[in-house]
Order: sequence, then structure tokens, then C-alpha cells
Amino acid sequence: MSEVPLLAGVELGGTKCVCLLASGPADIREEVRLATSAPGETLTAIHTVLEAWQRRHSVAALGVAGFGPLDLDPTSAKYGAVIGTPKRGWEDVALLRSFTDLGVPVGFDTDVNAAALAEGQWGRARGLESYVYVTVGTGIGVGTVIRGQTLRGLGHSEAGHLRVPRLPAETWRGNCPFHGDCAEGLASGPAIEAHAGMAAAQLPPEHPAWNEVVHTLAALFHNLVLAVVPQRIIVGGGVVSGQPQLLARVRRALLVSLGGYAHAARIAAELEDYLTPPALGERAGPLGAVALAQQALSDADEAAAARRR
Repeated sequence: MSEVPLLAGVELGGTKCVCLLASGPADIREEVRLATSAPGETLTAIHTVLEAWQRRHSVAALGVAGFGPLDLDPTSAKYGAVIGTPKRGWEDVALLRSFTDLGVPVGFDTDVNAAALAEGQWGRARGLESYVYVTVGTGIGVGTVIRGQTLRGLGHSEAGHLRVPRLPAETWRGNCPFHGDCAEGLASGPAIEAHAGMAAAQLPPEHPAWNEVVHTLAALFHNLVLAVVPQRIIVGGGVVSGQPQLLARVRRALLVSLGGYAHAARIAAELEDYLTPPALGERAGPLGAVALAQQALSDADEAAAARRR
């Protein structure tokens, strides 16, 4: 029997990068964490890690899961690049092109789409056809999987920037540089800190700033329930994991927001399973990059077999 191929995964996040050498969650050989700084410095550091792994282990494929927005249209001149991002200095950086010289198949998608794929393969979405993965941290990202495929159109989904109704009498403008009071501008980690004057991890559970966060996330999930009809919503990210009481409040607010409409009764009957933390925890993103590598290797093998026929 042949050995399972070793794969490299890179999760390129807004504040940190995680490089993983693995064949899956049960076989992780190495993990390297790097700070996300200027593009040249960050990508050079990642390259150094990957080249060392390639020399020692003969990596079969690479998956790159990057913060967005990304251009995922293969017909676009900017395919594989970061576009329209609030991350200073990263606009138009050609992420995908930075890794094609390694000589292995490369899978590429957003970090949150990759995390969604990982949860579908190894985590809380196993056996489901359609589900959503939401991360609430430095930003709010939404990875939507429909019949096993991440949602694509003009590009990838950016549902974290949906506009939602405000709490009555709430006048804070939000801190999204593009939209002000979109979901990310009201409930991401930086938004919470800007509004409350204190990092989300240090903010007491009874602080009134959480009221708007709960309201915003419940409204976002309300929209996802009715527009996407997911079989499950998986919620990760540092804001939620750092405040254990938050998800329970959002669950209750979601039911109130749905008001018994459509699938609300079914959601209420399985609420803790329907709106749930990820099984893979903070490794969902890096393992998602490994899942992208796995898919890229499979696609390359299929293409090679087709050429031989």
C-alpha cells in the first residue's frame, strides 16, 4: 500500500500565518506560526518554511487559504490577488503567483472558505451538503458551502459585510472603512474595541457593548438562514471563543429574530447543534488549507489520467 501523501497548507490571516505539514488532522507533522507583516517579508518567511519542508519531505501539493477579498475568477488578469482589502499594503498582492514556483499543484481559496471545507471533511459539517462557517475575529468572514462546493459567482461571498438593522437609538457609525456599520463594522474584534474602548477578550460579559454585537450577529445569521438555507451554521473566531457566554445569547436572539418563520421551529429543536462552534477549533483554517492541497492533488491526478487516455 502506498503512503498517504504529505501536504502543505498555509493559512494567511490578517494578524498571523499558520503553516501546516500534514495529511489530515490525525497526522500533523509540523506547524509553524508567523506574524503577518508587510507582504514581501511575510511571503518570504512562508516560502522559507515551505522550501525546507519540500527538501525534507517531498511535499505532494500545497493549499493556500488567504484573507480576502481575493480575486478567484480564473479569467481575470488579477486572478489569485488580494483585492479591495482594508489590510494596508496588501492591495493587489499576487498571492497565488507567489507559490507557483514550488513545482507542486496549488489549491487556493479564502481562509474562511477553506475552514468551511475542513469542517465538512473532518469536523462539525461532516455528512452535510450545505452549511455555513462564520469566523468572528479581526474581521467577520463567511464561508458558504453548497452541495460540497464553496459559493462562487463574480468572486467569493463577502457576507460578513452585509448591512443589518441597528438597535433602536444606536448611533455609533461602526468602523468598517468601506461600509461603516455593516456586520463586520459592528461586531468584529476591532469594532468592539473601537466602540467599547477595550479589547473584546477583556470586555466584561455584562458590558452594554455586547448588546449590539449579539443583535448584529443574530441579524447576520437570520439573513443567512433565509437566503442560504444552511443545514448548520458553524461559528468560530477569537471573539466568540474568548467569550463563552456569547454564542448562547446569539442563539436566543436568532430565534427571536426569526419569529417562528419558515424553518425556525426546526432550528429551535436543535439549536445548540444548529448554531455551533467548530470541531477543529483554531486549526479549522490551516486544516482547510490542507484540504485545498488535497483537492489540488486530486485534480492534478485526474488531469494527468485524462491526458494518458
